[in-house]
Amino acid sequence: MAPQKLLCLPSLLLLLLTRLLPQAHTRSFVVDRDHDRFLLDGAPFRYVSGSLHYFRVPRVLWADRLFKMRMSGLNAIQFYVPWNYHEPEPGVYNFNASRDLFAFLKEATLANLLVILRPGPYICAEWEMGGLPAWLLRKPKIHLRTSDPDFLAAVDSWFKVLLPKIHPWLYHNGGNIISIQVENEYGSYGACDMSYMRHLAGLFRALLGDKILLFTTDGPEGLKCGSLRGLYTTIDFGPADNMTKIFALLRKYEPRGPLVNSEYYTGWLDYWGQNHSTRSVPAVTKGLENMLKLGASVNMYMFHGGTNFGYWNGADEKGRFLPITTSYDYDAPISEAGDPTPKLFAIRNVISKEVPLGPLPPPSPKMMLGPLSLHLDGNLLAFLDFLCPQGPIHSILPMTFEAVNQDHGYMLYRTYLTHTVSEPTQFWVPNNGVHDRAYVMVDGVFQGVLERNMKHNLFLTGKKGAKLDVLLENMGRLSFGSNSSDFKGLLEPPILGQTVLTQWLMFPLKVDNLVKWWFPNQLLKSSHPQTPSGPTFYSTTFPILDSGGDTFLFLPGWTKGQVWINGFNLGRYWTKRGPQQTLYVPRPLLFPRGALNKITLLELENVPLQPQIQFLDRPILNSTMHKTYIYSLSAEIASEPMELSGH
Repeated sequence: MAPQKLLCLPSLLLLLLTRLLPQAHTRSFVVDRDHDRFLLDGAPFRYVSGSLHYFRVPRVLWADRLFKMRMSGLNAIQFYVPWNYHEPEPGVYNFNASRDLFAFLKEATLANLLVILRPGPYICAEWEMGGLPAWLLRKPKIHLRTSDPDFLAAVDSWFKVLLPKIHPWLYHNGGNIISIQVENEYGSYGACDMSYMRHLAGLFRALLGDKILLFTTDGPEGLKCGSLRGLYTTIDFGPADNMTKIFALLRKYEPRGPLVNSEYYTGWLDYWGQNHSTRSVPAVTKGLENMLKLGASVNMYMFHGGTNFGYWNGADEKGRFLPITTSYDYDAPISEAGDPTPKLFAIRNVISKEVPLGPLPPPSPKMMLGPLSLHLDGNLLAFLDFLCPQGPIHSILPMTFEAVNQDHGYMLYRTYLTHTVSEPTQFWVPNNGVHDRAYVMVDGVFQGVLERNMKHNLFLTGKKGAKLDVLLENMGRLSFGSNSSDFKGLLEPPILGQTVLTQWLMFPLKVDNLVKWWFPNQLLKSSHPQTPSGPTFYSTTFPILDSGGDTFLFLPGWTKGQVWINGFNLGRYWTKRGPQQTLYVPRPLLFPRGALNKITLLELENVPLQPQIQFLDRPILNSTMHKTYIYSLSAEIASEPMELSGH
């Protein structure tokens, strides 16, 4: 009889394990339309979520931000996946270091936070080109976010890489992703290509299966073209909007099921030259409380904004081109530096009526340093061989960034005057052909600036054979609304007087490589002009004697440019236009305890008489130099009312 008992033992163990251990197949997140609610593992569930973007926060700080969100009473987070952050070139994928999406998902699991994922392909997010890769524009006739075969082929290729990697993280597979958004506010785009939306929905289902909840998000005006049968319809609105009216409209598209506000705005984005945006604490908390009383699920956009490091900021076009600031503080409950704000404590008080909470950690240590004097390294033109080691591209007419595979940053256009221009003669580019900002030099001497949608009068003189250099800055591609293909560079040949200028040399510049790898010491010590003129590099080194802390780089008197600290591209500054006056410097970017840190500036226009910087212990985000900005606008543009973008 003994052998028979042994044969039964595995079956008994299996039965015991089945009873005792939770099984992945029992996990579920579904819509209960009969009772207008979600069910998580069969139990009624409502999420109170916040948006956080892993691509705007240094990886070493992910856990800190997620822990603070959990301790604020949230049970979920919502975030985008920017396609252009992970596929920098067609077929080249990067999920390493700060781009390790799956490490971020793991950190969210450790923080006991569920995930609402928004993989696009378009995300807006005030991110460069709304997350779409700039290399799509190498096919200049492509129609973005439509059934255009070229666009669909690229989307399919990307999602066939991304979505299988996401599949194990789905909630019913044992992961933490409870729902996934298809596209993003498609109803605001204008194309209304439902074949495209159906294609995406079919692709998501084919690669992710039938169990995951797929949804759409739109503003009230976008529901008609943004919603799709088979995808759960959600809406977005802020504290100032009529909640009752908007949810009633949502019910016309989603008659049964839980009410969901996928983007409840805790603050707003900032544009260069506009005031710093804020949303009042009472308005935000009152709207949140009212939604929770209705039983709605809500995601707060943003809960922690972060920073548009490098060249990653997007832009809007509301009557004129409006690039978004480096800071994405958003007046969010958790500040750009990761600190709790009064808004956070007020929101926490609302949530804590239902959720018991523990203590929040205190603000991180902050550091002050300086002022520090910077020394002149040399004009940008002096480093051209290092900035463009492969040499220039020649073309009769100027070519765009996209045509020469330059996605971000800067490109230099050079030609030579074919005749002497002795009287001041207007230099201009027709059809608003400067995308986005041009720094003009004749024989190395800075002459002035041309800017997209701006009426600048720039007059030049020069002898026959004089070298005309035009440095073009890509200030971020359009990220919302029409999202038409936003090509960068000189889109039309410039005109000097009545002469169309031809025979151009184009130098795609690798400024980050120069700063990080190629700045040899002997170059820094070489001869440079006594008086800097136009785009110029400055730098200095400095020690931090103790363990240091988070800090904010202040550039009083500087005009506009780019900053690197220890080779890391901190982002753009535009002191003269504002509103942002300081750049957030996370503590992990700095070497502590006496090691030398290096800061490098590329100042594009004018340097202060005393080229100094300071590190402050608090940010300055709300100082707009209105007179400087309005002076360069025509009267009709300056008085044009502002519209707000979505996400």
